[in-house]
Amino acid sequence: MTGVLILIPIALGLGLLGLAAFFWAVRSGQFEDPDGAASRILMEDDDRPSA
Repeated sequence: MTGVLILIPIALGLGLLGLAAFFWAVRSGQFEDPDGAASRILMEDDDRPSA
């Protein structure tokens, strides 16, 4: 029973830490352009030298 009393606050703390990290990522612009990287990988680079 004492294990549950220790693990529940730890689980809640880790959950709040993950939620805070998510809100930080949203505020810092990590999710601004989710489709940009997916389309950039398909584009060809014309500025590289041909061998």
